[in-house]
Amino acid sequence: MVLGLAAAGGAGALGLGVALWRERVAPSPHPVFMARFDRPDGGELVMASYLGRPLLLNFWATWCPPCIREMPLLGEFHRRQPAVGWQVVGLAADAGAPVREFIQRQPVPFAIGLAGFQGVELSRQLGNEGGGLPFSALFDADGRLLRTHVGELDAQRLADFTR
Repeated sequence: MVLGLAAAGGAGALGLGVALWRERVAPSPHPVFMARFDRPDGGELVMASYLGRPLLLNFWATWCPPCIREMPLLGEFHRRQPAVGWQVVGLAADAGAPVREFIQRQPVPFAIGLAGFQGVELSRQLGNEGGGLPFSALFDADGRLLRTHVGELDAQRLADFTR
């Protein structure tokens, strides 16, 4: 009987420990979702508004040839994804004028934020230690960072990256 009570007490303590552990590791959004950026059109890009669906966050610049080359691919990915829930956001490591000029020449179908140097620092916090561009980060619907990619994405890499 004493052995049975000890076993039951031990199991109860284990259950409490597991419950507490689960509570402590509850998912929380990455700090990037607390950020806000000006948009080239004058509005504000609020990263928290992208919680709830998976997000491909792309850091780019108008002076970066690989960034410019991958823009049409990201635009096509964005156009195909609403049915399955993916979102795409681009954060430009530029000032507003060059980004506005770029968008006039080559319209971008997804949201763009003007991150400037803050964008490079933010990409470093996401694992882009060298600060290279382009840099992409993939988040789940809860805002947890899933994976990152430094360098230009092509169709196959994008498909592999977003699986």
